[in-house]
Amino acid sequence: MKGLIIKDLLNLSSYKTTLFLILIFCSMGMIGTDAVNFAPTFITVMIGMIVLSTFNYDEASHAEKYIVALPLTRKEIVMSKYVLAIVGNILGGIIGIILTIIIVNVMNVIRPDDLIRLDYQGLLVTVISGIFGVALIQAIQIPSVYRFGAEKGRIQMFLLIFLLVLMIAGVGFLITKIGFSINMEEINHFMNRFGIPVLILVSAGLYYISYKISYKIFKKKEY
Repeated sequence: MKGLIIKDLLNLSSYKTTLFLILIFCSMGMIGTDAVNFAPTFITVMIGMIVLSTFNYDEASHAEKYIVALPLTRKEIVMSKYVLAIVGNILGGIIGIILTIIIVNVMNVIRPDDLIRLDYQGLLVTVISGIFGVALIQAIQIPSVYRFGAEKGRIQMFLLIFLLVLMIAGVGFLITKIGFSINMEEINHFMNRFGIPVLILVSAGLYYISYKISYKIFKKKEY
């Protein structure tokens, strides 16, 4: 399994320039707009999406026909993709936090008359929320890719996310029509107290369910 992860990392090495440009872009965005919560979320999403491109490399090179012939179980083959996805997701969040802290401190030194008070708890909640969002996308897309292939799987994922957005919008509309009131203050209080552990647990649950589905699909595939 370690060899499969190294293989994917070598394929992803072609994105070094892209990642560098993303970091530059996010830094400029924070300096120009003071949007200190913009960078960690954007970086987390971008790295999470880049990790999923390993499926495109495998499909283009027909690598799975070779991989299944290796002395590895299909469970290990699927697990390697999820390990890479989870590590990439977390790494994106960590890079986002570090970049934000560095840029804010540099800006405070350059502009001592206009100090930015960095809310570390808010920053952490923002990053965890970004990780949760990427986990949701990955949890949907990876089984879709195993079932339909990289290109069709991506289309299936977008359709599913579109349907989820429509459902959420529909529920919101119904709540508004029946006059049901939502206490946003209580929701904010709950998120401040329990938001981080809840999002982490839900993300872990999404990955686990997604892994089970992907393994079930991949176990039945023939090459």
